[in-house]
Amino acid sequence: MTTPILAAGCVLWRPAISGHGIEIALVHRPKWDDWSHPKGKRKRGETAEACALREVLEETGRRCELGPRLPTVHYWVDGRPKEVVYWSARALDGGFVPTREVDALLWLPPPSAHARLTQPRDRELLAAALSTTAH
Repeated sequence: MTTPILAAGCVLWRPAISGHGIEIALVHRPKWDDWSHPKGKRKRGETAEACALREVLEETGRRCELGPRLPTVHYWVDGRPKEVVYWSARALDGGFVPTREVDALLWLPPPSAHARLTQPRDRELLAAALSTTAH
């Protein structure tokens, strides 16, 4: 049995600038040419919570406050199982700076975010987050 790749991330949201509803943060990763929620691999000895906070900061430039835990996602990458623990998280302060890993950040209303997400598993996470987030 192959040891799974452990990762963590967030469905990151903020109150909409319009004052009505919320917006969801999506990151574009040029390596995969996809739109997804911020996430990444855990470092040795790092908790899933610390990883989620670090990855959101690295990929979006925003600090965040973890909210409800979301379903853990399991899938395969290059022949290895991957396990990603997710939370719904409210964005706090900070600002996005493009990097080689993440070259774009979009804040979208939930229906637009749902349509833009590349992977069905990310759309399912968005639905789970919306069911737990007061908006």
